[in-house]
Amino acid sequence: MSSFFSRAAAWAIKHRSKLPSWAQRLMESAARNPDGFMGRMTGRLLGGGDAPNTTAPEADVRVYIAPTNYAGQGYLWARALEAADDRVGARNMAISLPGDYAFEADTPVPIAAFNSSAEWGELEWEAAQRFTHVLVEAERPMFGRRFGHDLRAEVAALEAAGVSVAYICHGNDIRDPDRHAALTPWSLFPDDPRTDFFRSEARANLALLTELGGPVFISTPDLSADVPDASWCPVIVDLVRFGGETPPVFARDRVSVVHASSDPFGKGSDYIEPALEPLIASGLVDYRLVTSTPAAQMPSVFASADIVIDQFRAGSYGVAACEAMASGRVVVGHVMPLAREFITRQTGLELPIVEATPDTLRTVVEELAADPARAREIAEAGRRYVSAVHSGAESARALVERWIGA
Repeated sequence: MSSFFSRAAAWAIKHRSKLPSWAQRLMESAARNPDGFMGRMTGRLLGGGDAPNTTAPEADVRVYIAPTNYAGQGYLWARALEAADDRVGARNMAISLPGDYAFEADTPVPIAAFNSSAEWGELEWEAAQRFTHVLVEAERPMFGRRFGHDLRAEVAALEAAGVSVAYICHGNDIRDPDRHAALTPWSLFPDDPRTDFFRSEARANLALLTELGGPVFISTPDLSADVPDASWCPVIVDLVRFGGETPPVFARDRVSVVHASSDPFGKGSDYIEPALEPLIASGLVDYRLVTSTPAAQMPSVFASADIVIDQFRAGSYGVAACEAMASGRVVVGHVMPLAREFITRQTGLELPIVEATPDTLRTVVEELAADPARAREIAEAGRRYVSAVHSGAESARALVERWIGA
């Protein structure tokens, strides 16, 4: 029975942006309140089961990163810290959802076990006390039922055990919808039916961070508007997987345009095909929308493109754009001036994502197709930028200088 509900849950998670608002609210309720009715019901239907616990590394400095691992970033931040200093050992724990994208993690824990297994929570808490530092992702609790899914209680216990705690914000966990809508006319707020939920969660999380104190990091530059005093810990791209040799861009008769979307509403995916329709009809462009693709297949997806269209509604960029730039593709998307200026201040570099909105997308693609030499220069600039900013060295430096070694 639980396998049936696991398959159903996997389908719902992959297609959640297309579900009616009431269904999305039920899913948010189960995730936000595991001890509520929907949370308990979900746990019973999916089954608790056994789950692994984290093992602390043998190192002078031991860093525990948990519990979201969005786009595999917790795992990659751990690896970056270990690569930067051989005195550091790092591990990440990640709550895994049915049908998720199977990002690598040191300790993947099924959500049903995380929410319902008292034994797992107790053992994971014991393991966490063997670390010297804990990085909390997205203001989410880490030890399931052990502290009643209460991050305040978890942090108090960690600090009482002598563990240093820091926090990293990922996106809508801290992004204020009203502020965001004022920064870009293409904001997904307030059109998103989850806006009220995001508003209350972001404000509660900001108040929680203020109350708890401790170093705060952001993973994307646009979040500097919401947490101005936070330090930027850039997302990381695996350059072994995405940074190798790929076919040159703009070497074919038709321009290959790819849009990879895990959240069609949040990325503004519906704007793309209507904007490109005249170019598709004329034979200039081949357009492909990629959804629900396992992470292992993404290198070949990007390698098949000349242009990768990232997103319009967040006004920023994330892991997918970095992977596409690392692959030597031209990335097009809407990045707010605030985010671009922040990047230049932090790095001294210009972000090589070609600016476009749904209103200008057709013209931007036409201009790139008409000037392949310029497009190839942009693609190479993207490779250099990702190597400088998103290879892991800058992320480790931020965590060490602003927290671990401070």
